[in-house]
Amino acid sequence: MMIRVFVACLALLLPAVASAQPTLVEIPTLANTHEGLPPIAERVPQEPLVVDLAATGRTEGKYGGEINTLIGRAKDVRLINVWGYARLVGYDENYNLKPDILRAVDVEGGRVFTFHLRRGHKWSDGEPFTAEDFRYFFEDVATNTELTPTPPPYLLADGKLPKFEVIDDVTVRYTWDAPNPQFLPTLALARPPFIYRPAHYLKQFNPKYGDADAIAKMVDTARVRSWAPLHNLRDEMYDATNPDLPSLQPWVPTESATDRRFVLVRNPYFHRITSEGHQLPFIDQVIMSVVDGSLIPTKVQAGEADLQSRGLVFGDLPVLKRGETSRNYATRLWPEANASAIAIYPNLTVADPVLRTLFRDRRFREALSLAVDRELLNRVLYFGLGRPSANTVLQESPLYVSGKMDPPAFDLEKANALLDEIGLTKRNREGVRLLSDGRPLELIAETAGENHIEIDALELIKDGWKEIGVGLYARPSQRDVMRNRAFSGELAIAVSAGYDNGLPSADMSPDERVPVSTIFFTGPAWGAYSMSGGESGEEPDYEPAKQLMSLYEDWLHSESDADRAAAWEGILKLHAEEVLTIGTVEGVIQPVVVKNTLKNVPEKAVYGWDPGAQFGLYRMDEFYFDNAS
Repeated sequence: MMIRVFVACLALLLPAVASAQPTLVEIPTLANTHEGLPPIAERVPQEPLVVDLAATGRTEGKYGGEINTLIGRAKDVRLINVWGYARLVGYDENYNLKPDILRAVDVEGGRVFTFHLRRGHKWSDGEPFTAEDFRYFFEDVATNTELTPTPPPYLLADGKLPKFEVIDDVTVRYTWDAPNPQFLPTLALARPPFIYRPAHYLKQFNPKYGDADAIAKMVDTARVRSWAPLHNLRDEMYDATNPDLPSLQPWVPTESATDRRFVLVRNPYFHRITSEGHQLPFIDQVIMSVVDGSLIPTKVQAGEADLQSRGLVFGDLPVLKRGETSRNYATRLWPEANASAIAIYPNLTVADPVLRTLFRDRRFREALSLAVDRELLNRVLYFGLGRPSANTVLQESPLYVSGKMDPPAFDLEKANALLDEIGLTKRNREGVRLLSDGRPLELIAETAGENHIEIDALELIKDGWKEIGVGLYARPSQRDVMRNRAFSGELAIAVSAGYDNGLPSADMSPDERVPVSTIFFTGPAWGAYSMSGGESGEEPDYEPAKQLMSLYEDWLHSESDADRAAAWEGILKLHAEEVLTIGTVEGVIQPVVVKNTLKNVPEKAVYGWDPGAQFGLYRMDEFYFDNAS
């Protein structure tokens, strides 16, 4: 799974690409969603990305139809920009990085990146996509402190921004003094930074380019304090909340959306075509309906979704299987790419001083891990289909080292001995150990409330922890609330999915496993410190956290594969030896429900966020209905 960046020629973009651009075929169902558009030859780039579907085991599709899918909250409409997965460079199914929106990328010494755009490429509103869109982002957004107070970390190497150059209308260059190995992998994320912007649209909100009186009126209408928040409000490339904002994704939001039903229509200027001359996507529309998350499995069973993974977990399989025949769908079983299906994250920056001291004692974390019966969790919750996990990396990762990244066996005797060694020898009448200040050692583990199996797992873990004198109580919450509580120090233990990328290679950024973000649940205050440049949060004051940051700096300054591998090895070793998180079970199945008439969806696949973008890796724009009309 090593990442390779292919540069230079179009023939390297996909496993097989037609030697010459095919004759273009107009979309027969285009009138279903658009009117008054120019012909296809004027809509696709002069140098489109040509996809040979047969070479990837897929078939030429039919145009038309709509994919119906369910989401548990309105903000999840942004998943359309995940699943569409149009990126400057993106991963293919072998986890190689290849140009996508870009025609080619030239990399010199890991410091100089030259991007070559596709001539004639247009935004979804038909306006040209050019070097000016990169310039606007770099000069007027990323380095404008009114819009971006702190420079994005992926644009920094040794703390310095690159030299940015516009070579011509379709060529831009970024030059750093030091290597920047995180640059290209960051552009391929499920949630990428979008280092380009539709300058022709956003300039109307920027006083440097727009009319001052018009901007003042828009500020008043939007009820914001100045042009900067107005600009940020209109500039939501990921959230899919502004139907006026031009896009390069295969489907774009429309004005017809409500807070319960979102309609996304094809981008008629999308840059990918098949070797038969068909412009992608095949599907006219994607309909995302908001329902109570707890109802998603039963609504899917009732046939209300054509493609569904969101809101489904392994425990829903019996419900899903019952509806397959009557509702004409199949439930596919894709193993998750997470390092652990469920993981426990003691907050080492928790505000409670007694818990903070205890959590920072490796022996305590090790005792909690020893008291988790992973084999029981696997049997009861996952029918024995998974494997015990330490939330490090999966065995399929090239960074996996046998015997050094595996979880400990269930051992209550050893766990009790470690807690005694710490000095937690006093207990109350219920057998719960007492903290140094006399309080019972009772821990509240908070979940995002999106996966009921997390609660079931905690009930099983609770029994093991009770045997070592530790009380455990589960508290379902909401994702945003849980993250805010973690950052503020109110949350003691977070329970969530394990690290998204359980299949990393040395070329992928290790930032998920180091305290550079507030979603680093092991120490969110450290992550806040890194994100804010020291303006908020707490500077890492715990030796393992300091070492993680040092190793991360080593990776950021690496100039060779060996250097990057060494940094990764150190990070994973720290996680394993220090038990910074507590994994449970890995290789768990993600149910993916697919209507029988929906084609080009792989039977076997890996379900991951980064890398993978869930459906994105498998090119959702190539899916089609065989009964479409």
